[in-house]
Formats: sequence, C-alpha cells, structure tokens
Amino acid sequence: MNIHEFQGKQLFAKYGLAVPKGVECKSVDDAVRAYESLDSELCVVKAQIHAGGRGKAGGVKLVKSADEARAAAEEILGKTLVTHQTGPDGQLVRRLWVEEGSAIDTEYYVGIAIDREVQRPVMMASSEGGMEIEEVAAKSPEKILKAAFSPSTGIAEADAKRLAEGIGIPADLVPQAIEFLQKLSKLFCELDCSLAEINPLVTTKDGKVIALDAKINFDSNALFRHEDIVALRDFDEEDEKEIEASKYDLSYIALDGNIGCMVNGAGLAMATMDVIQLYGGSPANFLDVGGGATTEKVAAAFRIILSDEQVSGVLVNIFGGIMKCDTIANGVVEAVKQIDLSVPLVVRLEGTNVDLGKQILADSGLPIISADDLDDAAKKVTAAVKGA
Repeated sequence: MNIHEFQGKQLFAKYGLAVPKGVECKSVDDAVRAYESLDSELCVVKAQIHAGGRGKAGGVKLVKSADEARAAAEEILGKTLVTHQTGPDGQLVRRLWVEEGSAIDTEYYVGIAIDREVQRPVMMASSEGGMEIEEVAAKSPEKILKAAFSPSTGIAEADAKRLAEGIGIPADLVPQAIEFLQKLSKLFCELDCSLAEINPLVTTKDGKVIALDAKINFDSNALFRHEDIVALRDFDEEDEKEIEASKYDLSYIALDGNIGCMVNGAGLAMATMDVIQLYGGSPANFLDVGGGATTEKVAAAFRIILSDEQVSGVLVNIFGGIMKCDTIANGVVEAVKQIDLSVPLVVRLEGTNVDLGKQILADSGLPIISADDLDDAAKKVTAAVKGA
C-alpha cells in the first residue's frame, strides 16, 4: 500500500524526524491560505499523487507570494501529470501540499528496503541526492553505501555513523544525522514498511538535517496490525479493478496489454506472462487467485479481468494443489454465465481433480478453448486474439 508524500511526512514527524512545516490543500483558496499561514516568504506548492517524477512533469512550483501560490495551485490542481511512474495516461492531481521553503545547503539520498538475499532491511545512502537512485546505481554504484540491520534493534549507531560520514554529512551535523537514521529505521520496522525513501534528505544553511521528501510503502500483509495506516489509503490513486480485487483478497495488478491472465501462485503468474510475451502476446494484468480461492473468488476474478476494456482474450492457467481444478472450473463457468463473453477464453488445468475440472468445462457448453500445457495455452490465446 502506498501513501502520499504529505502523509509520509506526518508519520516522519510522529517519529521525531525533521520535516518542513506544510499544509494539505484541496482547493486553490486552501493553497493561498496555506501560504499565508506558513509565515515563510519562499514556499513550495507540490502535487500529491502516488508517483515520482512530479517536478519534471510540472507538479512542483516555488512561490514567493500569495498571488504566486494561487497561480501555481491553479496550474497544478486538476492537471493530469504524466511521469515515468504514472504510465502514459498520467494521474489526476486532486490535492496539494504547500510547505515552507528550506535554506538547502547539500542534498543526499536515504532509503530503506528489504534485501531478499540477506533477509533483512537494508539502509542505503548516497551523496547523489535529487537523482533517481536507479540511475545512480547504474552509473555510479560506488556512491551508494549500505547497512543491513535487525528489525528488532534498528540500525546500529556505528553503521549510521559510517553512512552519514560516508556520504559527506558535515562533521558537526553527523550526530544529528545518526539520530535521524536510527529513527527512520525504527519507523520502517514498527510500521511494517516495504520501502521508506527520502530523496532528497538535506542539510540546511542553519545546521539542520531535514527530509524534503517522503515515499513510504507498506507491506499489505501486515496492514491488519495498523488500522491508522489503512485509514490513509487514497482510493482515487488506485485502479478501480485493483480496489475491487482487494475486496476478495485477490492479488491483482493492471498492466497495459490485451491478454487477461488468471493464475494461482505468483511464480506461475510471472511465468505465464513471460510465455505470453514469448509467443508475441501482451499480458493485461497480473492476477493471482491464491491457493485457497473459492468459486465465488474465482468468479470475481474473472469479472475483474473482463471489466478491462483492453482485454481481447483471457488465459486461465491453474496448477491444482491446494487450489483444486474443479473449483477453478466451476468459478470460470459461473463467471462466463454471468457475463456476456465476447473474447476468446483459453483454459489450461493441471493437478488435483484435473479430469473433473476438464469435464466441468466440457459439459458447460461454453466456448472455452482447452490447452494441454502452458506453451500450448499461450500459443492458442495469442493466435485467438490475433485472429479476433
């Protein structure tokens, strides 16, 4: 689950991390009042969407008067920002964050993510603040310092000191930076984050270490422990199909292809999308129905896939273990009966109760194309889509 920058900064403040004062705004008049209330000649008007690259897309403006704040808000609010993270359709700006300006001295990068290899959170720091960390990693990997730490203790003081000094934090601000990094690691662990990123983290001319940005993602599997975090969810920033999928505990991610996929198991889903690509197709989604889905959940998954107007064919690929093939077959039949199916449907079943599942599909009288294996299924759905 993602949240907005301003929400991230509010969480930072609760953990004692320094952030600029700011005000959430939903109208132009709100932005003017926010500027006047901040008592800072220089302020920043920032679009709030769940995507990076806002500045390059015109979503961040420096203002030095109430009139400039009004003009900036009028330009940004209601605009569709297209960034490298929004996709070509962009994201509509529905709210702003107006914050006081900072006397920036130097910019840095700090982030925490889960490293699957070491199976621990890892803090990353770089002197290249303001740049995309992926670009830094590709061009100057030596400029990224790392320190793994235990979720139960947070980052060690010695490691925090090594990172702070290594990225060039001024000596007199290193103690402040150490405290900042330790509090950030505490927030990451206590709130079950999957990512906490500050780009840029800055030192100011008046000797402060401040987070000028905040990007926080949360582990959705741990949200049951954080009702206050769940309350921060902004449904306007999410795909309607993904919202509907979450109601049925389905793992769904919308993509930009035209072949809908229903699969059980994340690994098999990824393999299915790869094989579709191999045979010249393009997946429209990632959808994992899980290992214990009911007929109702399968039917819901099918409806969600077909609600995507881009979908011109569907591939169902199920390996029956915990998830039995007859359950999937019943779900598919039920869904197809409820919806006017107007696109080719290819189904590949294997595993527990596979013969029963295939019999259910055969007896349904529905226009379902059966496949023997994944390669066969991908070939058939790709050919059917191209033929249609």
